[in-house]
Amino acid sequence: MLSLTQAQTLLQRGEISSRELVSACLERIAALDGAIHAFLYLDADGALKQADEADRKRKTVAGEHMPLLGVPIAIKDVLTVEGMPCTCGSKILEGYIPPFTATVVKKLQDAGAILLGKTNTDEFAMGSSTENSAYGPTRNPWDLSRAPGGSSGGSAAAVAAGFVPAALGTDTGGSVRQPASFCGVTGLKPTYGRASRYGLVAYGSSLDVVGVFAHSAADAAVVFSVYNGRDPLDATTQDVPDANIVLETEASASLEGIRIGVPKEYFIAGVQSEVEEAVRAAIQKMAELGADVREVSLPHTEYALPVYYLIATAEASANLARFDGVRYGPRVSGETMWDVFYKTRGEKFGDEVRRRIMLGTYALSAGYYDAFYGQAQKVRTLIRRDFEQVFEQVDVVACPVAPTTAFPLGAHRNDPLAMYLEDIFTLPANLAGVPGLAFPVGFDAAGLPIGMQLMGRHFDEATLFRLAHRYQQATEWHLAKPTIDN
Repeated sequence: MLSLTQAQTLLQRGEISSRELVSACLERIAALDGAIHAFLYLDADGALKQADEADRKRKTVAGEHMPLLGVPIAIKDVLTVEGMPCTCGSKILEGYIPPFTATVVKKLQDAGAILLGKTNTDEFAMGSSTENSAYGPTRNPWDLSRAPGGSSGGSAAAVAAGFVPAALGTDTGGSVRQPASFCGVTGLKPTYGRASRYGLVAYGSSLDVVGVFAHSAADAAVVFSVYNGRDPLDATTQDVPDANIVLETEASASLEGIRIGVPKEYFIAGVQSEVEEAVRAAIQKMAELGADVREVSLPHTEYALPVYYLIATAEASANLARFDGVRYGPRVSGETMWDVFYKTRGEKFGDEVRRRIMLGTYALSAGYYDAFYGQAQKVRTLIRRDFEQVFEQVDVVACPVAPTTAFPLGAHRNDPLAMYLEDIFTLPANLAGVPGLAFPVGFDAAGLPIGMQLMGRHFDEATLFRLAHRYQQATEWHLAKPTIDN
């Protein structure tokens, strides 16, 4: 299981070829993914052809300017790639082949990355366990009876299992950070507007961002530095300088000058004791490395869950209206046009997607718009102001990613509210649009990874990476690998 930076170094030195690296990944996937189910689509032949081309380019001047040349990656199956299936984990898009490639994927390909395939996801990214996929759940590599988190569970599991050194996911309410925590890897949710959403099948358009999974902050920073930036095809991307994260290599580098805020609202009753202990120990370690730690308050945190599930579902009800059996995927026959719509959507959407469409449509309906959606937007502004005020006092906020470690598959199957509560600590960052970085800080008694998250100012991913990287230089939690029994 090579990390991304290890793979880069070996490729650059000529100690391995891209074909050898890709072949090793494909062999591991063939041996283990039957048990894990991280991939929905694997392009083995195409990946090997790309690897041969990368090996040829490495011998030319062109290859010197491609930072990911020959490095295999995977992407969540809500991002489009020309000529590859894009199901979004749903039967309603079964067989759909998009005619264009998402901007973030195109940037990685232009940097030389080799796309192995598409990873499993909760249907239309709606879920916290990857159990809502119409194609079956993904299993956590640390314990195959446990959930990998969601909705980007396939990408997180693929990195944790050593199938690829890095993978793209998306984060609407915690869908990168929570699976990163459950699978013991590092996961970045960038600032909203930092990276293009063109080619991302939308769930909640004011919340969705494209994130990255890798084994370390250093690895994630390499990938993020490639795919972030302004995109004329996405009007929500901001005109700010591209982030090119360069991290200090010296393990003696101090964190002096960085102020860490610990919000009291994130250490509440119901948090697994081992999670709180591990996160507080990690914060103490950062203090020992020179950081200034102080308590802060984000008083409107308690409203994040209901606000999110009004705004996100309202946006989803509008975004998913296009899937009607006419323009994409399969069609269920009916006597009239409306019969086709009703039957296709009724049969091809899963339970959770139908639930969220109904919630969102209700919140937007006449007579309820102001009371529900309108009020939620007002409270969202208060949550954003909480972060703005806190970031006048500190540089980053540190807290748990999730209240617990990975829960058993099926544990919340009949209790949607319990599933929604899994994202209680990650939702505020999406509502405020701030960046968040999750990384491993320990294990519980059952041997399951524990993650913590750092949240920062808008467009200040660099500080999050610097802090996590220095912590990872001083600890070894991120180096642990699962022993997979298939």
